[in-house]
Amino acid sequence: MAKGYWISRLDVHDTEGYKPYLQGAEPAIAAFGGRFLVRGGTPEALEGTALSRNVVVEFEDYDTALACFRSPEYQAAYAHRVASSDGDHLIIEGYAGDQPASGTIEGPADGPGTGYWVMRIDVHDMETYKSYVAADAVAIAKYEGWFVVRGGRHEAVHGTARSRNVLIAFKDLATALACYHSPEYQAALAFRAKAAVAEVIAIAGV
Repeated sequence: MAKGYWISRLDVHDTEGYKPYLQGAEPAIAAFGGRFLVRGGTPEALEGTALSRNVVVEFEDYDTALACFRSPEYQAAYAHRVASSDGDHLIIEGYAGDQPASGTIEGPADGPGTGYWVMRIDVHDMETYKSYVAADAVAIAKYEGWFVVRGGRHEAVHGTARSRNVLIAFKDLATALACYHSPEYQAALAFRAKAAVAEVIAIAGV
């Protein structure tokens, strides 16, 4: 079964007002089995702009991710976040399909130091985008990346979301950056640049 994820971006404008959110959110997330993959850290904006704080939380499945967000405990904490920051919050289903690197690794990198791409994409030319998808698999396989999120059901529970969202795990941030800047990925990116607009960051996990 595919897992569920929160992908959240924000800029905090009231640090003191944000603290009650942190205090209330953590036990609420833990009660639903949520696990932080990314929690703060310094993002590197590879395309577009990045907000200062980025969070990714993994849940057992999509329904659990939604239930945690809608729970009274989390909503009580979330009111403090809304009052003290600006940003968006996406709940999305994980990816359980074929993986380009499945011949060399058995699953996604995990734990402290894992590197991630967090991608938000709007596609306006699907035929050209298909060429990107085929070409980017070459780079992802070479650098042993793993699609954690790749499209899928999603709900923007706060703010706005692009129509396609992707999360890729690499063994570390250096590998994530090397993959993005590689000739293989840059060749793929030439297709995406014609077919879509996107924001892409690389960030280290917790």
